[in-house]
Amino acid sequence: MVPRTSILPARIADDVVLRLARTGDGRAMAAAYERNREHLAPWDPERAPEFSTAAWQERNLATLLADHAAGRFWPLLLVADDGRVVGRLNVANVVRGAFDSAAVGYWVDRERTGQGLMSAALGVVVALARDELGLHRLEASTLLHNEASQAVLRHHGFVRYGLAEKYLRIAGRWQDHVLFQRILTD
Repeated sequence: MVPRTSILPARIADDVVLRLARTGDGRAMAAAYERNREHLAPWDPERAPEFSTAAWQERNLATLLADHAAGRFWPLLLVADDGRVVGRLNVANVVRGAFDSAAVGYWVDRERTGQGLMSAALGVVVALARDELGLHRLEASTLLHNEASQAVLRHHGFVRYGLAEKYLRIAGRWQDHVLFQRILTD
């Protein structure tokens, strides 16, 4: 069983809380993806039309929450006080043992970019990973031209350690990514 955390939920702005996703969030998640379809298209894999439906999101969320219960995944939402999802931040692929590592991935609503939300959320997640999950390392990857995301990572002590050619199929084609990591135990 995954331990409860004292860090979450965390208020990251006057009107936004970072919290663990929960059953029933599918409708708000679907609305966020539909609202941000064009905004996210250059940064995401191509999505089937049903991806931005409440039913699809709720089914996917059930899988993510099962992975969370097993300690492998932390599906986090940035939720405005009005209930709208205005971002996601996942702690994925948690591997224990000699690795004690996980990957982070995130996005923020098109209307909320440049407001420091993801920087604040990532700061909470770094503390969560280090202090409560006991991880040694976090990793992240960005498209080569995603300077805003790279700035957020650098702000939180992530360092570039490599380049992965044709790493992920984003916007319909295999694209190179810059690899970052943050060592948490030093």
